[in-house]
Amino acid sequence: MYKQGFDNQKYIEMQSEKIRERIEQFGGKLYLEFGGKLFDDYHAARVLPGFAPDSKIRMLIQLKEQAEIVIVINANDIEKNKVRGDLGITYDLDTLRLIDAFRSFGLFVGSVVLTRWQEQPAAEKFQKRLESLGLRVYRHYSIPGYPADIDRIVSEEGYGRNDYIETTRSLVVVTAPGPGSGKMATCLSQLYYDHKQGIHSGYAKFETFPVWNLPLKHPVNIAYEAATADLNDMNMIDPYHLEAYGETAVNYNRDVEIFPLLNEMLQRINGSSPYRSPTDMGVNMAGNCIVDDEAVCQAAKMEIVRRYYTALSNQRKGSGDARDVEKLKLIMKSSGIDETFRRVAEVAREKATSTGKPAVAIELADGRIITGKTSRLLGAASAAILNALKTLADIDDRIDLISPEILEPITNLKVKTLGSRNPRLHPNELLIALSICAVSDPIAAKAQEQLPNLRNCELHSSVILAGNDENTMKKLGIHLTCDPIYESKRLFHGC
Repeated sequence: MYKQGFDNQKYIEMQSEKIRERIEQFGGKLYLEFGGKLFDDYHAARVLPGFAPDSKIRMLIQLKEQAEIVIVINANDIEKNKVRGDLGITYDLDTLRLIDAFRSFGLFVGSVVLTRWQEQPAAEKFQKRLESLGLRVYRHYSIPGYPADIDRIVSEEGYGRNDYIETTRSLVVVTAPGPGSGKMATCLSQLYYDHKQGIHSGYAKFETFPVWNLPLKHPVNIAYEAATADLNDMNMIDPYHLEAYGETAVNYNRDVEIFPLLNEMLQRINGSSPYRSPTDMGVNMAGNCIVDDEAVCQAAKMEIVRRYYTALSNQRKGSGDARDVEKLKLIMKSSGIDETFRRVAEVAREKATSTGKPAVAIELADGRIITGKTSRLLGAASAAILNALKTLADIDDRIDLISPEILEPITNLKVKTLGSRNPRLHPNELLIALSICAVSDPIAAKAQEQLPNLRNCELHSSVILAGNDENTMKKLGIHLTCDPIYESKRLFHGC
């Protein structure tokens, strides 16, 4: 059952003000390393119900007159054609997508930095493409011994080899299409050059998770460990913060491990460091905007179980690791939950057992669970969505929203003309058919009007859904999990 637990407007206001304070702390110039996803932070939206996926962008819009964006991409990732798992596009294409997205919000993209530069052919080609589009491009180089050899790093042979990024605004947001791009090194390289030129500037970090002022074992922080199970990230008490202030704060292992080196670099660059702990570097106000801790805890626990099911499906698809599954089992156990915490999964399996075919269950925002079964014309996911819309619109289940006269020609087109093996309608095809019927049928129109109410609903399938079905669920805002079973025994499982 969905229940709001986070004040999004308060978050935008507090976060914007906190960043303004940090800009002033450093005399009017701040390089802000932006971790996580800027446009589509669905993890935060799931574990902090009420958090809007585009909250970070809304926050930056509050600062757009002060802010410029620098996008950092690892040249090796360009050379390897590295792909974003959630979007299915390469990092270089995602860089273009990010630029377009920032600009659509009226934000200024100042430049692109190609890090780990070693004259990679694909990276050189990408630089030419960016420059032909009117973008400024800079090169940053690999530094032998990074990050341990501080003498080399903070020298002309280290940061001194990098191009200096020309920036014009007080807030420079440094972001990237994915992890390992070199955001922190880019910020520190700029500090190095600024200090040499007598420019006062500072560095800070913005990441939503873990939430520093929530308990270490709070479900929201545990859900972050579940989300990063494949990276082996681990939450921990920040020992530097505890020693400096006598206060408990939560951080994660990589930031704690790198802090002594990072702090030494800041001291070498500026002569002193403003930070006494890795937590000090952050500007995260998310913990201050939780208005219903119980709702947030329940949402975070559900996310942990979803991550477990996702890991099982990924392992079955060959894209996951058994170690991730085992780690998530331990995380669930430490949280006092198991697979049965997700009620829709049990209901979907019961429906599949009773019908002998794949089935889907959807839990609506009010807690009601609606099922869908596989039929001749509709897949189970399509049937479940149609049944959910009927329930939300209070339409009699016996009424056909889409007549067989419309369904039959679509299935014939799919099989006879387009060569599909599956005549049943996928959810996206179903919604197109429903929208056509809604033009002349007021009952169908009434059902279609309920589509926004599917957002934040929970859905479970007794079999792994096709990729285009997963994409449709994501667009509808439905939280999807599947049992790690394929519907057929074929070796290739396409759309």
